[in-house]
Amino acid sequence: MDKKAINFQEKLSKFTEQWQPKVIAQMNNYQFKVVKIQNDFVWHKHEDTDEVFIVLDGQIRIDFRDGDVTLNSGEMFVIPKGIEHKPYSKQEAHILLVEPEGVLNTGNTSGDMTAENDVWI
Repeated sequence: MDKKAINFQEKLSKFTEQWQPKVIAQMNNYQFKVVKIQNDFVWHKHEDTDEVFIVLDGQIRIDFRDGDVTLNSGEMFVIPKGIEHKPYSKQEAHILLVEPEGVLNTGNTSGDMTAENDVWI
């Protein structure tokens, strides 16, 4: 067991690319991932798992087919499995995602924005 606290800002300082989640910890089969986001992502859903967005810095909007939710620094939102959504941020925002190991960032949609999975920093 490593007896060192994980510092979000230190981990976020290790990369510049956006929409590329980086794993910083794991608890059982759940991974904690930091990611930098800006502008539009792709419409997608995760058929088999809920997804948690925790805003560490900035503001994001998560669009749904029937509305949206805006999250500010220090706020979180749980997206239930099977719900189509599209994150967006006008300015760069820093997010902590909590999801099971092996979940692709684009869920059921593949393409240019699909990140390499299980990248640790």
